[in-house]
Amino acid sequence: MKFICTRENFSHALDVVGGVVGKQANLPILSHVCIVAADAKVEFIGTNLEVAIRASVRAKVDSAGSFTVPAKTLADFVHLLMDEQVEVELKENELHIRSGNSYTKIKGVPADEFPVIPDVEETHGYVLLVNPFRDALSKVISSAARNDIRPELAGVYVGFFTDRFQGLLLAATDSYRLAEKKISVSQGTDEVRCIVPARTVSEMIRILTVLHGEEGESQVRLSVSQNQIALRYNTVEMTSRLIDGTYPDYAQIIPETFKTSVVVPKDILINKIKAASLFTTSGVNAVSLAVNAGEKTLGISSVSTQTGEHSSTIDADVTGVDGTILLNHRYILDGLQHIDTDEVEFSMNGSDAPCLFKPKGDDHYLYIVMPVRQ
Repeated sequence: MKFICTRENFSHALDVVGGVVGKQANLPILSHVCIVAADAKVEFIGTNLEVAIRASVRAKVDSAGSFTVPAKTLADFVHLLMDEQVEVELKENELHIRSGNSYTKIKGVPADEFPVIPDVEETHGYVLLVNPFRDALSKVISSAARNDIRPELAGVYVGFFTDRFQGLLLAATDSYRLAEKKISVSQGTDEVRCIVPARTVSEMIRILTVLHGEEGESQVRLSVSQNQIALRYNTVEMTSRLIDGTYPDYAQIIPETFKTSVVVPKDILINKIKAASLFTTSGVNAVSLAVNAGEKTLGISSVSTQTGEHSSTIDADVTGVDGTILLNHRYILDGLQHIDTDEVEFSMNGSDAPCLFKPKGDDHYLYIVMPVRQ
């Protein structure tokens, strides 16, 4: 194997695949990146056995071949190179790298020891605008469960053209809060439901963020088969297994009507919630939201036996009756940061029922929070 490519392309490809490459004591090969040179391009492959990423770069390939080397060592070295062109040649079990007056050898392992990355059958294919898709993933990922006690909750529900929405619907819940986001689909009409691991969704967000701003496609392609999902964007392809099982019927906890609705400025609400959070009991993180329909205000208060207490009010546009609810301030702030409008709509049905936060005038994103039990 022998090829020449630009340092920028080399470094960029290693950054893209590096997110899934880690230290696995029982499988050291998973800390390696596989390099495959052929047909005027070089492909870099990384995997953790759950997710695999391929990134291709243009190159002058003098002789085809493949090899694996430790990903971190290679990436750290290439980042330090100062000349624009990099020459790479495989000699025996070492990768020889030359750039300007810099020369190094990196020991590696033959590519036949690297895990085989299966191709995803394109049973169901879709095309989406990349920015709305990345934004939608970011809006729901924080609501997924952090542990695998219930594996399906440690993933994001992905529904294409379901009864609930004719487009792409994403949802995540850890049973304490729920986020749902709807976006349109440019191509594809098949009805599909699946659960994508939260770690995979995080990696999708990272890749689309790393590649953001590059000249290239404005659309991302998704392919879904029975047990795998693939994402293709520009010169990068990512594949992942899906979570087996059925996602809970979360729609049943979303109230159809509310006794009380309040519209307040988002930035002011965030500021007041943060102030109240300084005076909450550790572990409970509870702040009280009290709606006064007569005075048209939203009161925010908290009490801590250690630090003291706090209360404040916000002028609000109130519809309905008075109501008070106790909520975890971290959950509220997680949802509010994903609301893009200047004003937020807060709706509730009493102290013991789920409440809702959403952008004013926009039904494509909603965020449900369960009350703190007193």
